[in-house]
Amino acid sequence: MLIYSPDIYKLEILTIGWKVEKLENRIETKIEGAMEKSKVLVVGGSGYIGRRLVKASLAEGHETYVLQRTEIGLDIDKLQMLLSFKKQGAHLVEASFSDHRSLVDAVKLADVVICAMSGVHFRSHNLLLQLKLVDAIKDAGNVKRFLPSEFGTDPARMKNAMEPGRVSFDEKMTVRKAIEDANIPFTYISANCFAGYFAGNLSQMGTLLPPKDKVLIYGDGNVKVVYMDEDDIATYTIKTIDDPRTLNKTVYLRPPENILTQRELIEMWEKLIQRKLNKSFLSKQELLSSMEGLDYASQVGVGHYYHIFYEGCLTNFEIGDEGVEASELYPEVTYTRMNEYLKLYL
Repeated sequence: MLIYSPDIYKLEILTIGWKVEKLENRIETKIEGAMEKSKVLVVGGSGYIGRRLVKASLAEGHETYVLQRTEIGLDIDKLQMLLSFKKQGAHLVEASFSDHRSLVDAVKLADVVICAMSGVHFRSHNLLLQLKLVDAIKDAGNVKRFLPSEFGTDPARMKNAMEPGRVSFDEKMTVRKAIEDANIPFTYISANCFAGYFAGNLSQMGTLLPPKDKVLIYGDGNVKVVYMDEDDIATYTIKTIDDPRTLNKTVYLRPPENILTQRELIEMWEKLIQRKLNKSFLSKQELLSSMEGLDYASQVGVGHYYHIFYEGCLTNFEIGDEGVEASELYPEVTYTRMNEYLKLYL
């Protein structure tokens, strides 16, 4: 029979205590590592979505860099916006797409690169410039995730899109191929319809304001569309960047209460203004015929309207293993419902 002395018991207790303390330290280290936020570089930070991404990144506590292109010239509004980011705590990084080394140096400052360069034809259209950014990310070798400029319809689902509007989808797929060929970790954001362009005007083309008396309905107006507040798009986007569930995935922004038909959107507005609008209906053939004689940018826009409001390209599929849905991943985000959004226009 073995008899342990009090000293041995004390030694065992000290040993157990040391092991527990060591385990606690390891757990704390892992938690701190998990909570460490990525450094973010936003390219196109002065743009329509870019400025919101900068704001959301800072709000989430990320060290945030914003690319300041040397070609800014005399664009005082853009410069003032960039300087306002600096006041809020962002770092401005000067670089040029015509200077590969400057892009590489800028990329090396960040863990995550988000590009928000314009892809619409009625403004600037720079999607393929991202290929230079892909080259810089590849050479820098430190980026753990790249989010290219997408934020609209998922281009992978638009292989049969009509000309000339399909150019936007084709160019986005060209950028995707370059990213994946270079083995760059990615997240693609499919944010659907920006509320500022599609909700406030009740989806009317050629205006950003809601109609006063009469409204045009596409087809029967019963195709489901996804409307997103632009600030919410930025919030969800920043949520994804350190989330392993979104790595090498497409993130679809489909909050359930914002999946609406055009008729439902119009009814919300009518309820707010307490009167009915006169309604007329535009058939598919009438919409397509209207493209004749339009300038290139307008033809692109009409083609996109066709796919959204007649084909239902935003909602006519189930999200598969290649994607995830943002509001399911981040239920803590209180997204803007369109009935609240429309109150801005009263």
